[in-house]
Amino acid sequence: MLQPHPLLADLTKAVRGGMPVAIAELGSLVRIPSVSWDGFDAENVAKSAAAVKVLLDGLNVFDSVEISTAPIDETRTGHPALLATRKAKNGKPTILLYAHHDVQPPGNPEDWISHPFEPTVRGDRLYGRGAADDKAGVMAHIAAIRAFVETVGSDFDLGLVAFFEGEEEFGSRSFENFVVQHREQLAADVIVVADSDNWDTETPALTVGLRGNVTFKLKISTLDHASHSGMFGGAAPDAMLAAIKLLATLHADDGSVAVAGMTSRESDTPEYSEEKLAEEAALLDGVSPIGHGPVLSRLWDQPAITITGIDAPTVVNASNTLSPSVTVKLSARVAPGQTAADAYVALESHLTAHAPFGAHIEISDVDRGDPFLVDTSGWAVAEAKDAMHQAWGVEPLETGIGGSIPFISTLVENFPSAQILVTGVEDPDSRAHSPNESLHLGVFQRAILTEAVLLAKLEKRA
Repeated sequence: MLQPHPLLADLTKAVRGGMPVAIAELGSLVRIPSVSWDGFDAENVAKSAAAVKVLLDGLNVFDSVEISTAPIDETRTGHPALLATRKAKNGKPTILLYAHHDVQPPGNPEDWISHPFEPTVRGDRLYGRGAADDKAGVMAHIAAIRAFVETVGSDFDLGLVAFFEGEEEFGSRSFENFVVQHREQLAADVIVVADSDNWDTETPALTVGLRGNVTFKLKISTLDHASHSGMFGGAAPDAMLAAIKLLATLHADDGSVAVAGMTSRESDTPEYSEEKLAEEAALLDGVSPIGHGPVLSRLWDQPAITITGIDAPTVVNASNTLSPSVTVKLSARVAPGQTAADAYVALESHLTAHAPFGAHIEISDVDRGDPFLVDTSGWAVAEAKDAMHQAWGVEPLETGIGGSIPFISTLVENFPSAQILVTGVEDPDSRAHSPNESLHLGVFQRAILTEAVLLAKLEKRA
């Protein structure tokens, strides 16, 4: 039977009492359009970092709170991150709390019911870009610390590190250099990465497997310049035709990946029907799922390839010409057990070998991130699952996730003795990265309480 933590009632009261403030502070962060992609105003990411620093300073528990950047390469500097530290005392462990304060672009504003950067509560959900991914992660950490301090006081011995990145949505390009610069400050016994999701709004999940990723721009060219489609169509291959034929080779007839060298893995997965997939992924009537094998195997343990963008003439501006070149953005998910480097080699070889009509291909702007499998044998996993059980009232599930958090492999490489916990505040209807992204406020409260209980448990641990 579940043995309630001695401070559970007090922590629950503190979390509930702090919810109005936490929601208001999250709303203030959502109003800052901190998109870290090229082409967007980097000043907004700096504004977001400054706003988060105010919140961290206001906790009055850290020895230092700083905004810091690291180089991406010789010519570029990354977006600002927050680093707050408090040294452990009397042999207590140190816990590092990670989240990111940058967000995805909003997409087409017309696809949003309410403005993407105006936090809006409808029913039991808060809508807005970053409301779930991952400013809710930032606020879950801050609110959990606040409830913990309200309950146990400010003179505690647990070591605390808060690391809130500013460019996770842009590939964490300065992350490795940031870790090198701040390795001593970031060292911890337990690392909590609050950037994942839960099984549903009533059942918590601890993520134990993540796919890796490979993304790049692919330019397909066939002509030196555009030509009249009537004069030369049917003899001269245009780039759109070549792109369509080339991209079609990436998938088998059932929609599964057909790139030699991209691998899958075998694992047991919970029951998850195609009907549930259709509901949660919002398939239109009559549209069938793709791939083969158990649904969660397709999402967690098999590769996937998505064309996420195309630069080509728009329909409005279309003229009767043969396009000389087309550029697409390719996003591949890499199954655990394969490195992102090997997956990239497989993709590059496939595209080169299958380019039709002798089309020229050019790959640029490559990002790679390795998959990750959590070691579930450590004591921190048991403590985290117990904290989830305490806060949610039901046993948590160990789950995989189809998305990627590439920097985790960097953390493991630099801090091999640290135990990694991947948690989150999202649920299947959060629609992270999509229009109408939202946070379930009940999940938010339970996620905060989970972490507050975990902090209390670690405070008592030698």
